[in-house]
Order: sequence, then C-alpha cells, then structure tokens
Amino acid sequence: MNRTRGFVPPRCCNLAIGEKDEVRFIQMMKAAGNPLRFQILKFLVTHPGCITGEIVDHLPIAQATVSQHLKVLREAGWIKGEVDGPSVCYELSPENTAWFRTLVGRVF
Repeated sequence: MNRTRGFVPPRCCNLAIGEKDEVRFIQMMKAAGNPLRFQILKFLVTHPGCITGEIVDHLPIAQATVSQHLKVLREAGWIKGEVDGPSVCYELSPENTAWFRTLVGRVF
C-alpha cells in the first residue's frame, strides 16, 4: 500500500457527535453486539408484544438468561416492556430505534 504524507482520504463519515449521544450510541451498539441479544432484537422485529416465554421458546437458552439479556437491551434503550398481568410484553422502542437509525445515517 502506497501512503503519501498528508494524504486525506475522501470524506465518508461525520464523527462529530456530542458526548451524550456518543455514550448512548456506544451503549446501544454494545448491547446489540452480543449474538444472543441480537437474536432477541431480530425476534422482536417480527414478534412485537411478545412475552419472555416466547423468546425462551425461540432461543436455546434458559429463562433466567433471557431475562438478563432483556434487562441489558432495556437499559440500552432498544426495548421497552409493558406489564400485562403476571407477564411483561416486550417490543422494540420506536423512539430509540429511530434515534439510532438517524445517528447511524448521520455518522456513516
């Protein structure tokens, strides 16, 4: 690879984001970066309003493990849960996923 001093590659990205947005973005990326959590997000895209048991039935992991992953996704802002009797119905957070998509589009 031939490198020339002072060479500046063509501009493709805008990494000028505020510290608060950067922290939020990194937290969401970390949460989605886990393969099992990514599978949960994919499942929730096609199964909004599902309960933990439905996620457990879909993935080869224990209920307690699913609950831990849901907690991480909820804390990162990816999902929200609504109590429905003894169950919690989970779905993607439309506001936070829209924010994430907008930021990704702005950065990359």
